[in-house]
Amino acid sequence: MIRVLIVDDSATMRSLIAATLRRDPEIEVVGQAGDPLEAREAIKALNPDVITLDVEMPNMNGLDFLEKIMRLRPMPVVMVSTLTVRGAEATLEALSLGAIDCVAKPSTGGADSFDDLAAKVKAAARARVRPTPTPAATAKPPERLEHAPDGRVIAIGSSTGGVEALITILTRFPANCPPTVITQHMPGTFTKSFAERLDRLCAPQCEEARDGAPLESGRIYLAPGGDHHLEVTEGNRCRVQPGERVNGHRPSVDVLFNSMARVYGRKGVGVILTGMGRDGAQGLLAMRQAGARTLGQDEATSVVYGMPKAAFDIGAVERQAPLDRLAAEMLKAPATSASERT
Repeated sequence: MIRVLIVDDSATMRSLIAATLRRDPEIEVVGQAGDPLEAREAIKALNPDVITLDVEMPNMNGLDFLEKIMRLRPMPVVMVSTLTVRGAEATLEALSLGAIDCVAKPSTGGADSFDDLAAKVKAAARARVRPTPTPAATAKPPERLEHAPDGRVIAIGSSTGGVEALITILTRFPANCPPTVITQHMPGTFTKSFAERLDRLCAPQCEEARDGAPLESGRIYLAPGGDHHLEVTEGNRCRVQPGERVNGHRPSVDVLFNSMARVYGRKGVGVILTGMGRDGAQGLLAMRQAGARTLGQDEATSVVYGMPKAAFDIGAVERQAPLDRLAAEMLKAPATSASERT
């Protein structure tokens, strides 16, 4: 049983979260708290496996409380956020501080739901939790790599733990990086804020992908969350179209990777990062079979070694590498065969 503590200042929201989690026989809700002060005592008394944490609360906001948790007693935390720009920004900050994942609160009227909350809590219980880095460790900016444009296009798929992984990789990309398309499993309201954050942190230009946007060097395109999938097209453009869920996800990594296999073949580079489930495994295999280079994040540096493992197990991953070496592997010039040299 996975023991969960729910922390939220709304009694109604605590009840809804508890009712949702109790439907899963592998989860036990061991306590609830209305603010971080109550939560601190509950953590000591109940020793939960996972905490669900509201972003905005009285007495101490969720980010300040999360920072204290990750510094003093690191443990799996799933953030619960409102579907607002402010909520998205706070959630992204929480993920960079060490929260495992996030879910959006149902909107007024109950059209949305916590359908994936239990799965995210169970993934969080299995995740590798890392303490918040010290200021000294984060003060030095990452060293940017060099790249000679060679016509390749990079596609990246990620899920749980992907925000931190993507920031680690993309902040090392040079301003003239290959066109890079990304599918990160994330609520729709959060992807625009995440693209804007990447744009502030990275040398290349980062944006939320638009249907018909040209794929250009020095640009990174993030799939919008919600009702659409991101693909690439023969005309070197993004295709952002509505579609059914694939592997339970929309956007889906498999959809992106399969389009990369069809359009770019050996000119593609496919990379699968930390995340739960199997989304992206078959698409990465299609890319490898089409001649693309394919990389996977290794187990030791993955927050959840689910998606990379699924891809590795079916032979889709040509090479595994730790997170801090993946950027260099992605930008490395491909080996030239004897026939190509002559």
